[in-house]
Amino acid sequence: MSIATAQVAAGRPELAREEVVTHCLIRDVTLHSGRTLALVTLHNNSPRPNTLGPAGLAELGAALNALADRAAAGLIDAVGVTGKPGVLAAGADLTVFKSLGSAEEFTAFARLGHEVLGTLAGLPVPSFCFVNGTALGGGLELALHATYRTVSASAGALGLPEVSIGLVPGWGGAFLLPNLIGIDRALDVVLWNPLRQNRTLTAQQAVDLTIVDAIFPSVRYLEDSLRWADDILTGAIKVERPYRPDALDRVDAWPSAIDAAGVELHDRFGRVPEAPWAAIELLSAAVDGQRGAAFAREDEAITTLAGGAQFAASVYALDLTRQRGKRPTGAPDPALATSISKVGVVGAGLMARQFALLVLRRLCIPVLITDVDQLRVDTAVAAIHADLDRQHANGRFNTDTLGRLRALIRGTTDLTEYADCTLVIEAVFEDLAVKHQVLCRIEQVVGPDTVLATNTSSLSVEQIGSVLARPQRFVGIHFFNPVAVMPLVEIVGTPITGNTTLATAFSFAKSLGKSAVRTADSPGFVVNRLLAVVMGEAIHAIDQGTPLTEVEQAFTPLCLPMTPLQLIDLAGWTVVAHVLDTMAAAFPDRFHASQNLHRLADVPVVLERDAAKHITGWSPDARCVLSTGGTPSTAAEILHRVQDGLAGEIAIMLNDKVVADVADIDLCMILGAGWRGLNGGITPYLDRERVSQRILGTTFNQPPVAASGDSTAARSHGG
Repeated sequence: MSIATAQVAAGRPELAREEVVTHCLIRDVTLHSGRTLALVTLHNNSPRPNTLGPAGLAELGAALNALADRAAAGLIDAVGVTGKPGVLAAGADLTVFKSLGSAEEFTAFARLGHEVLGTLAGLPVPSFCFVNGTALGGGLELALHATYRTVSASAGALGLPEVSIGLVPGWGGAFLLPNLIGIDRALDVVLWNPLRQNRTLTAQQAVDLTIVDAIFPSVRYLEDSLRWADDILTGAIKVERPYRPDALDRVDAWPSAIDAAGVELHDRFGRVPEAPWAAIELLSAAVDGQRGAAFAREDEAITTLAGGAQFAASVYALDLTRQRGKRPTGAPDPALATSISKVGVVGAGLMARQFALLVLRRLCIPVLITDVDQLRVDTAVAAIHADLDRQHANGRFNTDTLGRLRALIRGTTDLTEYADCTLVIEAVFEDLAVKHQVLCRIEQVVGPDTVLATNTSSLSVEQIGSVLARPQRFVGIHFFNPVAVMPLVEIVGTPITGNTTLATAFSFAKSLGKSAVRTADSPGFVVNRLLAVVMGEAIHAIDQGTPLTEVEQAFTPLCLPMTPLQLIDLAGWTVVAHVLDTMAAAFPDRFHASQNLHRLADVPVVLERDAAKHITGWSPDARCVLSTGGTPSTAAEILHRVQDGLAGEIAIMLNDKVVADVADIDLCMILGAGWRGLNGGITPYLDRERVSQRILGTTFNQPPVAASGDSTAARSHGG
């Protein structure tokens, strides 16, 4: 191992103290044919997933070098690598990586990974990686360096997520993957999946993409993998890879795919995000098939990106979701929570169906869904059954589980069946009188300890619960659409809500796999209040006479997952009109209500789109009802106003104690609005762009997140 790379492991003693070292446990396995396979098991002796830091990489490198010597001496016939139960490796050790302070150290760490993993690729005998569980980032790159790969059917997350944290695959992934599976598929794994809320691959998807060569059930996974490896060594099995390097179209298809990806990336995000463009450059250059040059390019890209603001911001966002998102501030003692044995859902619309399906899948308990019309109820139950059938067909669960889940969902118009529910959540139309009527009827039926909840997105939870005889058991549990995908739940208490009710709401959210943030009972809570700033400014600019495409372009620097008009169209023009009306009524000096929104709500198709579904303009019907002024704004003016509006609103929310800390604002926007990790959350972005300084005279985070590699140092200025 070179002196330069060894310095990463030995030259900074404080890094060694931070690293949870993943060790190498080595044993010889005699295969059925009599051949010997040296099996390396990665294990960090910790409840945490295996990660690859400098010390762990150095140990792995030494082990592989020793095995290379044994192989050269004819003592072993193959080498296999696997992980501790449930995980091969979850990537590089970010705790260590984000503490590196210089370009030289970043480069050395990147080279260290290339050297060690390259040792596996350069063994004089065949190498196997037995992917027994999670394999992300450097973990999957480790597998890619092996000659052959198998995967356990139970492996839950495989992928190269580096782009989502402001980096690129830096240990061979940007070269090896496209040369293994083709450029189109590699673009999905390296670029688009990380940008799609960090989507990962299932074991079967990895097989379908030919990232791995074989899949085996988890029950006898290692035994089956060793038997398969023996058949490879004896020649009984020959691996056929349809995307052989010599069969790839490097002249036409490769550059065409890169060009198309660049056009799509520019349309969706502009040039602001650095890591996706760096990934495209690496994938493009990998067409030359030159491994050494490709690895040098990866080293250079890692060095550049790791020292930048977007990586620091992305790690801050990652820390928020991993730490604060799992241990919510302001939650009562979990021991106070009551057990949920049956859930009632009031309403049979889209959100109600999603609640019911999520509870069924996660908790496997009875779920009751009601509405005033039996046909609506039957339609909702049929839709839930169809969703369950699709999941079963996709292999998510077996036939017995399908039958059990279908039996657990029941629909009716008879509200007396709520009597034995331990939690009932209403998801009816955002009308206070309707909610009052529904909740009063349900309270008369359920037991005295049943938790009653509302999924309101903008109405006052206290006002909704004011008609109840026991308002202390009433709470807001605000989910986001689509319910199964969006990881955030806003828990909204009132001055009367009891701790038992709050604890039950937090426990319920956690059991559904959600991250919960406690918010005050304030209009729009957190996410919708800030999105109302964004959507309100967009529709205000349109009311003034700004062309639609100019408005869309203005928001590109925010790197939102969708433009304001796309968001309005997805949420529904009627819903957004109601939200903005509510916010403008509460804060008329800061929020813009628009009659155009109400006019457009009555139009069947509002927006025109091209073949790629990009918005190109208003539909003819929309143009007929729009009423606009003659004072259009430029994109720069719109961006300036929305930035100032966001900073001012966040400062007010912090002063009013809507949440406990500025970190909760960021967490809500990351998990509830899809705010890009490269911004680190909304407040690091406003700090970095000097908006908070312009509006408040200080920064939200002190020190600002992007000003230091220490992304954990982020505290509220206190308003």
